[in-house]
Amino acid sequence: MSKPLENVKILDLSRVLAGPFCTMLLSDLGAEVIKVEMPEKGDDSRQFGPFKNGRSLYFMSINRGKKSISLNLKNPKGKEILLKLVKNVDVLVENFRPGTMEKLGIGWDILHKTNPKLIYAASSGFGHTGPYSNKPSYDILAQAMGGIMSITGWPEINKPTRVGMSIGDITASLFTAIGINAALYQRTFTGLGQKIDISMLDCQLAILENAMLRYQVEGKPPKPIGNRHPTITPFQAFKAKDDYFVIGIGNDNLWIKLCEVIDHPELINDPRFINNKNRTTNIDILIPLLENIFATKTVNEWCELFENSGIPHSPINTIDKVMENPQLKARNMFAEVFSPETGKVIIAGNPIKMSSIPDETNIREVPEIGQHNIDIYTHWLGLSEEDIINLKKEGVI
Repeated sequence: MSKPLENVKILDLSRVLAGPFCTMLLSDLGAEVIKVEMPEKGDDSRQFGPFKNGRSLYFMSINRGKKSISLNLKNPKGKEILLKLVKNVDVLVENFRPGTMEKLGIGWDILHKTNPKLIYAASSGFGHTGPYSNKPSYDILAQAMGGIMSITGWPEINKPTRVGMSIGDITASLFTAIGINAALYQRTFTGLGQKIDISMLDCQLAILENAMLRYQVEGKPPKPIGNRHPTITPFQAFKAKDDYFVIGIGNDNLWIKLCEVIDHPELINDPRFINNKNRTTNIDILIPLLENIFATKTVNEWCELFENSGIPHSPINTIDKVMENPQLKARNMFAEVFSPETGKVIIAGNPIKMSSIPDETNIREVPEIGQHNIDIYTHWLGLSEEDIINLKKEGVI
């Protein structure tokens, strides 16, 4: 069985993270991704660490399995070549600042006229409309402006905290991938492509969960509350005798089980804790009681008791332990990429498990800048090797 996107061709003009992460997901789903890079310089993230033997593992982790061509879009001949390539693809992805494509003479109007079936997906900091549209943005700006930094961290420290990975970029990449798949599906009925406009700021608002609702009910902006859930209790990390672990008591039946496991059945019918609403209201009383109890055993001891009782729990794994996790290994979530400089490098596998996609843990090559110039330019555009040599001399590719 073929992969779901096996016949889809994507021209990827994006760089760094939000765009490349999106096209990596689509590549994992079977799409042929042609990465367009500036001659010699390439994607900015080729210069981002960590490095191994001079090679960026950052770049390798999100560009595996793609093809790379070099093309100078500021050169008039480069623009002509891009428009010819557009006629051969289904999707174009870019994450330039809004207006950049128009300045290059390859904006949506021209692309749509060149290939009416083209799906044009643009991911940017603030989107292609609105008063902030032309402002520069990075992940940390999206986290700050979208509110997530204001609810992350510890109340007693009172310092805004960035989420520990680039959730602004990653979230935008996920919504871009969703939009592209929806547009591909709609095209099967209409025969036409469309423009997809994804804003990192919009995406941060979309994942705020219940923060806006709590503000409207309570009349004041939510503040950081550490590692607990704002409306479910107990649902947080606790310190055992030796380290931290988490539990998630998501309903009253689990609360009863927990009270039995910790050998404090008197808490079951305590009116202060008898249901989730009361437990959350009286959280300042409940949490110290539980902290004293959990401090009497080690994490392993508590986890064994919780496991036998069906209570949702987990130790807080460091990355070395994550890479040895048997569940992740069983799900083939560790894959290998390769370059001559680095040898094998372990990266995250494809989390989208489908019956049409065999789990791949094989080595997937990471392209050099322009590695596939001859393949793409000869087979797609009919250029000769002499043409390619001349274009290279002219600084076009």
